[in-house]
Amino acid sequence: MAQQNRSTDARPEFAGDTGVGRLRGRIFEGITLASTVFGLVMVTTLLAYVFNDAVRPFSADPGWHLVYAATVILPALVLVTNYYTSEEPAGEVALAFTGIPIVGLVVGAGLAVLFIEIVTPADWFGLLVGLLLGGGAVVAHRRDRPQAAVERLVVIVFVPLLAIGGVPAMDVKFTFASPLTNTEITRLAVSTPELLPSVGDVLRPVLTAVPGWVLLVAGVTLPAAIAVGRAVERRRGDGRGLRETVALSVALVSIGSLVAPTAGLGAQNWVLLATTTVLPSGAYLEVVLRRRVGVLGLAFPVVLLVGLGLGTLLTNALGLAGPSSWFGWSFLTSPTSITPEKAGIYPPLVGSVLMLVVIIALVFPVGVGAAIYLEEYAPDTGFRGRLVDLIEINIGNLAGVPSVVYGLLGLALFIKGIGLAAGIVIVGGLTVGLLILPIVIISAQEAIRAVPDSLRRASYGMGATKWQTTRNVVLPRALPGILTGTILALGRAIGETAPLLMIGAAASVRLAPNGFFDKFSAMPRQIFAWSSEFDPDFRFGVLAAGVVTLLLVLLLMNGTAILVRNRYQRSDN
Repeated sequence: MAQQNRSTDARPEFAGDTGVGRLRGRIFEGITLASTVFGLVMVTTLLAYVFNDAVRPFSADPGWHLVYAATVILPALVLVTNYYTSEEPAGEVALAFTGIPIVGLVVGAGLAVLFIEIVTPADWFGLLVGLLLGGGAVVAHRRDRPQAAVERLVVIVFVPLLAIGGVPAMDVKFTFASPLTNTEITRLAVSTPELLPSVGDVLRPVLTAVPGWVLLVAGVTLPAAIAVGRAVERRRGDGRGLRETVALSVALVSIGSLVAPTAGLGAQNWVLLATTTVLPSGAYLEVVLRRRVGVLGLAFPVVLLVGLGLGTLLTNALGLAGPSSWFGWSFLTSPTSITPEKAGIYPPLVGSVLMLVVIIALVFPVGVGAAIYLEEYAPDTGFRGRLVDLIEINIGNLAGVPSVVYGLLGLALFIKGIGLAAGIVIVGGLTVGLLILPIVIISAQEAIRAVPDSLRRASYGMGATKWQTTRNVVLPRALPGILTGTILALGRAIGETAPLLMIGAAASVRLAPNGFFDKFSAMPRQIFAWSSEFDPDFRFGVLAAGVVTLLLVLLLMNGTAILVRNRYQRSDN
């Protein structure tokens, strides 16, 4: 008993139970808090400095600030204070219902750039019809010959390709080198006619006679409405939502296409912007109204819009001048210029969008596919298991390689090796895609690894195969994490400069690229070029406006990733 008492009395000697230990904990807590505050203050100061140079808010009349403070800022502060003091769910609804249309506008603007610079509505609709016919042929073959696995593989690979691209004409040249002059001489040139036209080529004479906005409604709005309607129907669980969503969306977008030109907005642009903003906003509105949770948060964007409209009317009526900003609509839609007042960022903005399209189309399937193999199919033991471990170690190492090294790799592989032209969109997308590929693989691996093994075992217990389990159980649960990691990786890709310098991206272009094999400039490359101009208006005003544009795109992408993650985390809980 005495020994037990002595051991009990000795317990207060631990540092955690003494005043010294508590003091150290408080000191550590204070240091971490001070570091966090210092970092936030520095970043906020930098952003405020750049924003001041780009927008020049103090160049406006004092009355202009007072009007917008009374019509926008004050009501918004009142609502935010009420949300986060008494109705926290309403604050989440306000954030989401304000952010969804903003992200939708950015996505719609990107689609508008693609349909203006790259493809026509007729080409897009023909491509969709080709995909549908190819998919229908695959489904028909699976139904009629379910045991012919080899035939099905051929059908899956070649039938959609033939429906989309057909068999194009070919020019074949036979050349030989002259031993006397050591020059190549063309001995025979053969041109073959188009053996099989694609579905788009067959339909093009008819589709070109149809208004572009009608084709966009059929080729963009209708598929998006079907996808959103199915999600609404699945959430409701009562068999309703699909027909109503499709009918209302198509009717609203079609009617708006007839009215939009009177407001100075093209019918095709309206279709794209309405599809990417109205559809997701309407789906979210349906969820909030049906659940009746945080309904007051729906008032926040309405108050902002009404306040902005009222402030604009008052400032125009009172003759109050706004700030003489470098950043504005003309800056986003104008080409680059040798004059600071006329300089814009539209061609680099289009180049960045096209580069992201290349990255998404090539990197996302490769990265996710590699992650699925490494986590679900790769062996754990034996020689192949050790080889897989070596591959994973190298993937982790590649994620930390400096970006300039990837620029050299793109220069050697795609320009010197394959022979592609320097400074074109496809080379920039491939090079930057290699840069973020390890990040996509690692983030997808983590998302797949986070899926509980109990779900896999339950699927196997019900007789599902490996692929069925991966497709129906693992990927749906891992998709939010995969999308979050991919969006964050794309955010890094759009801000890279060193690889673009190495592959010869133009410092400045007057015209936006019309295809993936055109010369281009990206936003960070253009900002770097403005930093070396002699004119201080370029180095401070125009450059700051470019930085604000790039930061807004990055913030929107990161905010989208956070919303996706939070949305699926709440649904899982």
